[in-house]
Amino acid sequence: MTKQTHRHADCLDPILGRYGHDASNLLQILRELQECVGYLPAVSITCLAEKLAIPRARIESVASFYSFLHLQAHGEYRVLFSDNITDRMLGSVELMQSMCRQLWVEPGKVSEDGLVSINTTSCTGMCDQGPALLVNGRAITRLTHQRVQEIAQLIRNRTPLADWPADFFRVEDNIRRSGLVLDNRLVPGEVLRAALSMSVRGSTGSPRTEIGTAVVEAIKQSGLRGRGGAGFPTGLKWEACRNAQGANHYVVCNADEGEPGTFKDRVLLTRQADLVFEGMTLCALAIGAKQGFVYLRGEYRYLLEPLQAVLQQRRDSNLLGRNILGQSGFDFDIAIHLGAGAYICGEESALIESLEGKRGVPRNRPPFPVTHGYMQQPTAVDNVETFCQAALAIHMGAENYKAIGTAKSSGSKLISVSGDCPRPGIYEYPFGVSVREILQDCGAVNTRAVQISGPSGVCVAEHEFDRRLGFEDLPTAGAFMVFDDSRDMFEVARNYVHFFAHESCGFCTPCRVGTSMLKQTMDKIAAGLGTQYDLSEVENLDHVLQTTSHCGLGRTACNPVLHTLKYFRPAYESRLKSLEFKPAFDLDGALARARQMTGRDDAGAHLKTEAT
Repeated sequence: MTKQTHRHADCLDPILGRYGHDASNLLQILRELQECVGYLPAVSITCLAEKLAIPRARIESVASFYSFLHLQAHGEYRVLFSDNITDRMLGSVELMQSMCRQLWVEPGKVSEDGLVSINTTSCTGMCDQGPALLVNGRAITRLTHQRVQEIAQLIRNRTPLADWPADFFRVEDNIRRSGLVLDNRLVPGEVLRAALSMSVRGSTGSPRTEIGTAVVEAIKQSGLRGRGGAGFPTGLKWEACRNAQGANHYVVCNADEGEPGTFKDRVLLTRQADLVFEGMTLCALAIGAKQGFVYLRGEYRYLLEPLQAVLQQRRDSNLLGRNILGQSGFDFDIAIHLGAGAYICGEESALIESLEGKRGVPRNRPPFPVTHGYMQQPTAVDNVETFCQAALAIHMGAENYKAIGTAKSSGSKLISVSGDCPRPGIYEYPFGVSVREILQDCGAVNTRAVQISGPSGVCVAEHEFDRRLGFEDLPTAGAFMVFDDSRDMFEVARNYVHFFAHESCGFCTPCRVGTSMLKQTMDKIAAGLGTQYDLSEVENLDHVLQTTSHCGLGRTACNPVLHTLKYFRPAYESRLKSLEFKPAFDLDGALARARQMTGRDDAGAHLKTEAT
């Protein structure tokens, strides 16, 4: 019996016991099994299929969907360098090459002794303190060449992660400007007590129904809109979920902030976990839910135990569980589910699929989650910041809350600032703040462009810096990536395009093929082989993706190219083979590989062209 088989036998039954042998928890079972064994060996898959009474193919299908799950051994140490554009700007590529040289391993491969593998991953949510990497799922920030050397030595010595220097794993909050959310000093339970005293004038329903209705009305009156970027009115969502027919109602907190450049939820879950859970419990009171879930992105694995501890404190204080705060029938609890490396799970229906232990493929809509969400039951899905804002709206009162911000964007917004500025971190402003004000506060100079709301958002050039953040002008999920005049905006867009191609779930042909074609086009231009024809084809590709993609990933995949083309076209045209090139087969170009193989590049090795 192998060492892995021994570990598998010791781990599997306790894990299955914790999850009640329930196949809807398949992702969590696989994640914990991999943490125990190191990967997911064939013997484990076979045994798991028998114990859960599900096809082996289903397990392999789920495991192969998530980039942090592995059906093959990836070494005792799995090192993943963050490949976000801000990490690249800070030298991550050179640092990764240095580690590969020191450990004698090729990128994307396992070392011959099975000790280590080194590769890249998408944004780790540490943009304010990069370059960053993950080693066996643990985040290490503020990488330098010296730190990379120290990590390589620890790996060579097979030092357990528990014995690595604690400073390696230190994650800073970097709160640069606080406001409504970050400055609050609410006592746990304070908002719930206020909500339980609310009533609706003229209501003849039960006290619980009356309170729920009052909460929904207050949220509607506050003007609160979702902080995930789309800005759907939160009160309307809760009302629709409350009124939907279903045996059970659910609350889901989307903490899968995978958009490159966004890390505000990481800070809120560190600093304001009680407020997040208070907002979720408030939502449960409003919609009549008894169960809630936090879907925590896999890169934030280090937050799992601290969050579990906060939940237990709330249970001990009668803020979760049965008859919360003595209110008969007010029963609600929260479970944390951890993601496993899939950007698409930030889309709410894909997140629900993942919660149910499936591949995170977006659903067809309608129906929407408010009527057919988790287990096809009414489900309210909001992100971390939205639940915090909801709790504050109830605490302050709808009118006082609505007075902050702008007419169509009430309250405050947390901004994740990264890139070319001396003070990256979290900034909180009332809605309506201008791009220029944020640049001044973070100390940015000679700024060429700002990417608002990540790759799927918009690129704002210098002449637009007086535009304002808000649903009237620049809606944002929170990312604010700064690029000064030393940056090549073509390479910025190319990094985003590679991100979309990597993160496409592959479900629909337009996105699967279209993002790959876009990536190939950008790589072709980068190699000096692009033409004006390629640039015009991007617009045609965007039309196809906009009209036929299954979800928002495909529909926004061309945004980085189109926006940078609009403002920084010379960055593209300077790389083109010819501005007057007409599309045709380039035979001489096709022979380049043959010239390389024969070691010839003289005039005689090229096709003769007619003299002009």
